[in-house]
Amino acid sequence: MGIVNATPDSFSDGGDHPTLEARAAHAARLLADGADLLDVGGESARGDRPAADVREEIARVVPLVERLTAIGALVSVDTYKPEVAERAVAAGAVLVNDVSGLGDPALADVCAASGAGLVVMHTRVEPKGTLLDPARYEDVVGDVVAFLRERMEVALARGVEFEQLLLDPGPDFAKTPAQTVDVLRAVEPLRALGRPLLWAVSNKDFVGAVTGRGPRERLAGTLAAVAYGADAGAAVLRVHDVAAVADFLRMRAVLRGDIELAPDEGLTPDRYPA
Repeated sequence: MGIVNATPDSFSDGGDHPTLEARAAHAARLLADGADLLDVGGESARGDRPAADVREEIARVVPLVERLTAIGALVSVDTYKPEVAERAVAAGAVLVNDVSGLGDPALADVCAASGAGLVVMHTRVEPKGTLLDPARYEDVVGDVVAFLRERMEVALARGVEFEQLLLDPGPDFAKTPAQTVDVLRAVEPLRALGRPLLWAVSNKDFVGAVTGRGPRERLAGTLAAVAYGADAGAAVLRVHDVAAVADFLRMRAVLRGDIELAPDEGLTPDRYPA
C-alpha cells in the first residue's frame, strides 16, 4: 500500500506534492514502483495541525481518487469522516482506512452500503490527539486485542461483512514507542482475531525512537519493521518508499527460495557472450 498524501502538512512528505497534478504523478510513480494499492489521505495525523474541514478534505481527496481509479488503480481513502468516505467510495475507492477506531460508527454504514473494505485501527484518543503515557495500559496487547474485537462487533452489527474487515494495531496511536513495540511483537493474538493485518510502520515515531532518526531518515528502520511484519504474516504493508520496500521484498523472496532466478538473469551479452 503506497501512501499518497493530499495534504500540505504530512510529517513525512508535506509540501512535496502541492497540486493535484503532482499528487497524481507521485501516485503513478508508486504504482510503477510496485504498489498494489494507493492510500489517499486528505488530513495529516499530526496533532499540531487543525483538523481539515469536511469540504476541504473532500476537495483534496475526491478528484485524486477519480484520477487514480480512472487509470485502473485500487484506491483506499484514509479518513475517519463518514461524509468524506462516502464521497471517496462513490469516486471509486474500495477501502476505508479509518484511524479513529470507528469513533463515528456511521463510517461502518458507508462500508456496509457500498461493500467497501474497512480498516479497524486501535487507538484510545480522538483523531489528531496524543496519548504518550508509559503507565496508561496494564496490558497494552490485551487492550489492543479487546478494542479491535469490540470495534469489529460494532461494524458487524451495522451490516459490514466479516470479510470486509482489516485490522490495524495502530503503531504510535495512543502508544509510546515502547508500547508500540510490545504490540507489534504480539502478532499471534492479533492474527487470532481472524482478519488480515494492516502493518502501518513506515517512518513512524517508534522507528525514530529506536534509530534516533528524523521522519525522512527512517528508511532503514522502516525496512527492518517491514521485514518483521512480513515474516509475521502481515497482509498489507503501508509504506512511503514503495520502490525500496518492493526491492527489499523481492530480495527476501529470492533468498527464501520463493522466487528463482533464471540461469542467465543479470548477464548481458558483453559479460556473457553467446
